Amino acid sequence: MAITYTNDSASISTSEYSLPADTTTGVPTAQTTDGIYQFWIDFANMVAGDQYRIRVYEKTDSGGTQRLAEEWILTGAQSKPMFVTPSLILGEGWDCTVLRTAGSDRSIAWSIRKVS
Repeated sequence: MAITYTNDSASISTSEYSLPADTTTGVPTAQTTDGIYQFWIDFANMVAGDQYRIRVYEKTDSGGTQRLAEEWILTGAQSKPMFVTPSLILGEGWDCTVLRTAGSDRSIAWSIRKVS
């Protein structure tokens, strides 16, 4: 099995940001490349008063409706700044997004790791 990596960073603000699409436009997007995915997000720049929300969306089938599948909220400076999602089997219309809900915009780096 091959593992592929996609990585980047962005200043995350109050507009929901799609990691795989690298945009705030049309979020959540509908990614259809199937695989086993993990999202690694570096929140080392967070300070007291910051809050970020991570969401994963997916459809049950290609004709279905994209729905919220997982959500995590991180608040304040992180003692363990590297956030890692569990491995997720995705492919019908998925997305992983990050949104700042309190505090200041921060530069957030991430990596999408896919097993295919």
